Amino acid sequence: MSEMVEVKVPDIGDFDSVEIIEILVSVGDQIAEEDSLITVESDKASMEIPSSHAGTVKEIKVAIGDSISEGATVVVLEASAAAAVVEEPKKQEAPEEQPQKQPEIAKVETKSEPAPVVETAPAIRPSPTAKIDPVNFKNAHASPSVRKFARELGVDLSKVEGSGRSSRIVKDDVQAFVKRVLTTGGGSVNGGSALGVEPMPEIDFSQFGEVETIALSKINKLTGKFLHRNWVTIPHITQFDEADITSLETFRKQLNKEYEREGVKFTMLSFIMKAVAAGLKKYPRFNSSLEPSGENLILKNYFNVGVAVDTPDGLVVPVIRDVDKKSLVEISLELREISGKARDKKLKPSDMQGGSMSISSLGGIGGTKFTPIVNAPEVAILGVSRAEMKPVWNGSEFEPKLMCPLCLSYDHRVIDGADGARFITYVSSLLADARRLLL
Repeated sequence: MSEMVEVKVPDIGDFDSVEIIEILVSVGDQIAEEDSLITVESDKASMEIPSSHAGTVKEIKVAIGDSISEGATVVVLEASAAAAVVEEPKKQEAPEEQPQKQPEIAKVETKSEPAPVVETAPAIRPSPTAKIDPVNFKNAHASPSVRKFARELGVDLSKVEGSGRSSRIVKDDVQAFVKRVLTTGGGSVNGGSALGVEPMPEIDFSQFGEVETIALSKINKLTGKFLHRNWVTIPHITQFDEADITSLETFRKQLNKEYEREGVKFTMLSFIMKAVAAGLKKYPRFNSSLEPSGENLILKNYFNVGVAVDTPDGLVVPVIRDVDKKSLVEISLELREISGKARDKKLKPSDMQGGSMSISSLGGIGGTKFTPIVNAPEVAILGVSRAEMKPVWNGSEFEPKLMCPLCLSYDHRVIDGADGARFITYVSSLLADARRLLL
């Protein structure tokens, strides 16, 4: 014989109410005593509410987002007769009134079969992007806060090894698992990535109209692989500014006329490279690389600047070495030479290594702003967009100024926002007054 039981919220401590962030069971689920029903969250922690009875879920009385307090009904269960007997206090031993229930036999049966709890565990409802083994996740040896942390990252706890007492999974174990997956590429979990991200669906686009398939170049494939790695593993921040290059542009045109017979053509990029090298000297953390372990920072005493070059086969980033020691003439000649080698596919691997920081200039194409991706193992990259004449207030009137948009992306693990603002402001000031580049 069975009975209907309302499972209520137990004592939740000092909180008047808590918010439901996850429902862990569905109508029809077979659950055991102490199985988790819902996950709730306060402003300080999260916790899972267990069931006080075993049985079949007949009705769920709450929804995600509800605020509940002690005594509120969570679910209605159809409890089995055996479960009902087990819940009775031991002092109610009245065999003359209940000879048919045989409490001693019921206790032996419930104690001898704990294993079915795994088979009948409620299905966990992960986020749409996560694909988690609900049974193993639920039975992982971890606290509610660690479970919540893992769910937010889409990590299946059944894949994580615990380092705590009795192999308990702690937050550091989850973080180490994520770091290992990102650095090694990891394997897949149930058809998705090791972080639980669903794979892209395969779609037959020909059903919508005529299509053409073009193979990606080797450069496209490598660039895509590295950029994806950098975007996923590096916490990016992008700082924007505008440099007044009115005087610098006049000076650049004057130099081009003077050096025309010598075949030297000065581009704005040459001046920006000198400004970046000066910025690296003033702010050494921008001229560094983070060790893969994340424990140490490697500061560099050389000033090599990478320049993104657009080629028919894709983007490449050759490096100009010792920019701080070279003149504008030397930089301009070398920049023209190495850009030609890039377009002619004559770059060597060594030509694209050893950079301190990279520059991605789209000034010749257009656009106002963009977010460049850090070229790891470097920790920063400067994006340059097309300069534009704008009215700028000088304190008494508006003046027409040629303003160049700058976009500085950096690794927030190494560089904080204040230093990011200082660096881009310093570079802007150098470009605003070319004489400062001589200091």
